Amino acid sequence: MKHSLLFLTLLLLLWVRPSQAQQSALYFPPLAPAATWTSVTPQSLGWCQPQLDSLLNFLGRKRTKSFIVLHNGRLVVERYYGTYTQDSVWYWASASKSLTATLVGIAQQEGLLQLSDSTSRTLGRGWTSAPAAKEKLITVRHQLTMTTGLDDTPPTPCDNESTTASCLLYRTDAGTRWAYHTGPYRLLQNVVANASGLTFNQYTNQRLASRIGMNGLWVQGIYYSRAREMARFGLLTLARGTWNGTAILRDTAYFRQMTTPSQTLNRSYGYLWWLNGQTSYKLPGPQQITFPGPIIPTAPADLIAALGKNDQKIYVVPSLGLVVVRQGKEAGDVGLALTSFDTDLWRYLMAAIQCRPLATHAKAALKAPLVYPNPATTTATLAPVAGTRTLRLLDATGQVVYQQAVATQLSVAGLPTGVYLCQWVSAEGGVLASRRLLKQ
Repeated sequence: MKHSLLFLTLLLLLWVRPSQAQQSALYFPPLAPAATWTSVTPQSLGWCQPQLDSLLNFLGRKRTKSFIVLHNGRLVVERYYGTYTQDSVWYWASASKSLTATLVGIAQQEGLLQLSDSTSRTLGRGWTSAPAAKEKLITVRHQLTMTTGLDDTPPTPCDNESTTASCLLYRTDAGTRWAYHTGPYRLLQNVVANASGLTFNQYTNQRLASRIGMNGLWVQGIYYSRAREMARFGLLTLARGTWNGTAILRDTAYFRQMTTPSQTLNRSYGYLWWLNGQTSYKLPGPQQITFPGPIIPTAPADLIAALGKNDQKIYVVPSLGLVVVRQGKEAGDVGLALTSFDTDLWRYLMAAIQCRPLATHAKAALKAPLVYPNPATTTATLAPVAGTRTLRLLDATGQVVYQQAVATQLSVAGLPTGVYLCQWVSAEGGVLASRRLLKQ
């Protein structure tokens, strides 16, 4: 009886403390840039090489420059394409946002700022063109959650990335609208710099980068580095802000808030991190459309992601102990963050991890070229997918708004402006492939 109670107690302890057990198994590479990283073979993890080879070939076809997979910190895959090498530097694009979010958390734990602070406290009054009372409502948290209420489509010569006060126009009260607005986000870097008395590069290096062996540089609000630096940051996130026993982001409450839904307007968005496994999501762009389902249906539900233009990716999957990095040029659909490439990549990767063949319909979906032009104004050209009987178009509510027999041309002239989902459907009613289509 005593042995049974002891056994049950040990099981309970292991069950309630999975994060500590996982962290003890994590490997952290040496801080020296030229140091050797410990690796592990895919076969030792039970992964299947043929499916992994298919993934690597797929990435090569999709203009990839680098691809890294870490399992509990150890290198499983490290592949470079063309002239790109381990020492080559590339931009993170908007994947930089997630790095900024971590640095804001560090600044808060140091007492330099509070998320509830009005942004005007550090940037001064008049950092926007909004009425003074409305500007005062905007807080650091609103910048982190993309809910400043400022106009994300200001008239020319301004654009979504503009940071000058004349381009930051009032649209609605802070906290009442989610919109992917890069201008107010970038000013978070000024908030941290002003609060700390350091440049943002200095703050990044002193508080985070040098402590995890990450070498990179901010240039006009975008972080540039080698692929392994992205992997280091992903590993820091997998370890919930701790590096080899040293807490970098000690504020566990902030980390939890950063990596869970930060507001109800877009449940798939935390503090500048994209979240999988939610019931709905919004995409970057002027359309205020809520799509049902997770952002990457082929990936684990607990995946969080730093996503950048032209398919710069840092994926973190705690349940599998994975960090996945991709650098390169635009791989398919044009998008600021999410594209069909995310779904395709994870379909391949999960087939390798689970050691199962890609289903026939999945192969068809992966090979389906783009709908082009995309955005479209009058007519879109569609690639054929083997086995397709019907082509249909769904609106943002999931309702079928148009259906036709297989053809390579789709007239969208009569459709309202917005985002649609184009589906290739088999005779049995199965969806063989799908692509988002923006009608302008």
